[in-house]
Amino acid sequence: MAGRRVTINDVASLAGVSIATASKALNGRQDVRASTRERVLAAAAELSFQPNALARGLLSGRTRTVGLLTSDSVGRFGIPVLLGAEDAFGAGEMAVMLCDARGDAIREQHHLRALLSRRVDGIIVVGESTDPRPSVSKDVPVPVVYAYGPSDDPEDVSFVPDDVGGAAMAVEHLLALGRRRIAHVTGPRHYKAARDRAEGLRIALEAAGCEQAGETLWGSWSQRWGRHAAEMLLMAEPGVDAVFCGSDQVAAGFVEAARERGRSVPGDLAVIGYDNWEVLSTETRPALTTVDMNLELLGRTAAQHLFAAIDGRATPGVHRMPCHLVIRDSTAAA
Repeated sequence: MAGRRVTINDVASLAGVSIATASKALNGRQDVRASTRERVLAAAAELSFQPNALARGLLSGRTRTVGLLTSDSVGRFGIPVLLGAEDAFGAGEMAVMLCDARGDAIREQHHLRALLSRRVDGIIVVGESTDPRPSVSKDVPVPVVYAYGPSDDPEDVSFVPDDVGGAAMAVEHLLALGRRRIAHVTGPRHYKAARDRAEGLRIALEAAGCEQAGETLWGSWSQRWGRHAAEMLLMAEPGVDAVFCGSDQVAAGFVEAARERGRSVPGDLAVIGYDNWEVLSTETRPALTTVDMNLELLGRTAAQHLFAAIDGRATPGVHRMPCHLVIRDSTAAA
């Protein structure tokens, strides 16, 4: 059969069965005798037969293709989520189509139409922040799962990091080290992530019977803001002995400015960041203790729940995934 593609007709002929029986055996149907299935599979192996994915999809009503639609044009948070999801899809032998909407609603609608025209079995929508985003599920005839950025419809399936729990974990670590004058420097107040992390700090301090050192300093997700906040905080609260920062960028800037002002880290000040962005967290001196949001695991979990939704077992609601603390040199006992 050199020079042409092996077909299911060839497999059926070699196995001595009908094409319909060969198809049932290759697709794992239960209404085929075990001996017949073995004969068909042996014939397929001998001929190096590769099933036509499109033909199998037409028979099963599925294409074993999924869409990944992201709005994270920078990719800082979206890429780890996408990598985790792609791992799960690869393990499930699903083909993946990636579309980047770049935060543009019109572009997003275009990509949705393109994915549906290719008959994908389901879609994961990856947000650019943890702020709720408009649902697309009601206009889409296949299951949709939201990752990192939750849908604003509680009937949809969404997976987000537990920022309240992650922040509380960071502050509990500082308290366990004997730090009691803990300040907070974070990003813009309109970001849900910033508000959730501030709430986690409040909960942990309240449970320990401690008061926050000064007011929360809200700013931007930048090293520049971290430097500026350090100058303000250390002037207003000279007795502060620990700082929980809402991101690694803010923490890196804070450490730099604190050391310039003669404060040692972690001797005088213990500093914790958030995100475990290793470009910063491992290169800052000292290396940053930080909260890792487990974004690859979040992506894999979202993909696994998309499989379940495709099989009719959706799990509606916002599911908060636990974070974990990565302890490095920027924190030490008081």
